[in-house]
Amino acid sequence: MRSAAKLQLSIMMFLQFFIWGGWFVTLGSYLTTALGTSGSQTAMAYSSQSWGALVAPFFVGLIADRYFNAERVLGVLHLVGAALMYRLYWARQFADFYPYVLAYMIVYMPTIALANSIAFRHLETARSQFSRIRVWGTVGWIVAGLIISYVFAWDSPDALAHGMLRNTFLVCSAASLLLGLFSFALPATPPKTAIKQVPTLRRVGGWDALMLLRDRNFVLFFVASILICIPLAFYYQNANQFLTELRETNATGKQTIGQASEVLFMLAIPFFLNRLGMKVTLLLGMLAWTVRYLLFAFGNAEDAAFLLLLGIALHGVCYDFFFVSGQIYTDSKAGERYKSSAQGMLTLATYGLGMLIGFHVAGLITDLYATGKMHDWHSIWLYPAAFAALIFVAFALSFRNDALSIPTRENAPRDCVAHRQL
Repeated sequence: MRSAAKLQLSIMMFLQFFIWGGWFVTLGSYLTTALGTSGSQTAMAYSSQSWGALVAPFFVGLIADRYFNAERVLGVLHLVGAALMYRLYWARQFADFYPYVLAYMIVYMPTIALANSIAFRHLETARSQFSRIRVWGTVGWIVAGLIISYVFAWDSPDALAHGMLRNTFLVCSAASLLLGLFSFALPATPPKTAIKQVPTLRRVGGWDALMLLRDRNFVLFFVASILICIPLAFYYQNANQFLTELRETNATGKQTIGQASEVLFMLAIPFFLNRLGMKVTLLLGMLAWTVRYLLFAFGNAEDAAFLLLLGIALHGVCYDFFFVSGQIYTDSKAGERYKSSAQGMLTLATYGLGMLIGFHVAGLITDLYATGKMHDWHSIWLYPAAFAALIFVAFALSFRNDALSIPTRENAPRDCVAHRQL
């Protein structure tokens, strides 16, 4: 792989996740302090991510797989996103805020699958190289959190009271503009599917990747991806608000411990996949969610603060071992024709259906244990801990290790879908 292309893909990933981490982590704290939202309203705002993920397969399947270069679509979407993020900066009421955050996430979520697709297309061996590129997205997320918490201290009690977290939208608008322009300089990623094919609804929507669901093992993985995102939604929606309510100093900055852990474990993914196999790696990711939420349930900002930090540090195992490994698993199953569609379908499963349900459930449970502006976090965190444990047991009993889970370019069939007769 050329060094110039590797650098370009790394910058793409850095900006892609700098934008997301720069406002999404602190969204719950911002909404409750600056806009006075309830748990259900906060869940409604976070659910905009899921609605965006639900339309992602259309963008990716129609454009990246069939008609237009993926890097150009990525650029256009981020330029539109920059304008919408700027509008969020000026919103002062939830009724004004919600339409723009919904529109933004509809624009942003397809870019995750597009960025993955662009990276996979220009990698020689996805198993060994993708994690080295994707890790720069995690670095971008970390840098965003450190800037918010330690450079500007926008998440401090005084800054929260004055709505200073609003500035995160302005910073992310500028970053989105930069990535939008930079995307047009990325390596050309034209569609591989023949444009002369009859444009049926199935093809236009990118639903050709549904052929993967003929494989029993992939169906189990797909369903598990949806279900495990329900406890994931609790973390995204509640973690920052949880830490700030406990008056944990530099809460956003401390959450970057999770991304630092993610960097280490992401680089170790090839080792774990080779030594343990796909099934055990995925199971370790699921188990880590249960352990993390139990640590949150019994931790506090005083004598048990170390439990909170340990729970945050588990993010590397939680995210990388299931979600990044799952992207590699999906890529190995898809074959050349459906790589982009398959990544879009995975985005639908994880950030779409699963988290749409998860955010709704998290909002209801958060309101159930609310007293004024405070919450019984011990009771709240026990719910996702129990649910993750149930998914772990079910997956362990049903999923089989698959030899195609971790292929290389050299030993993988030319078209995994055809080879497996999916």
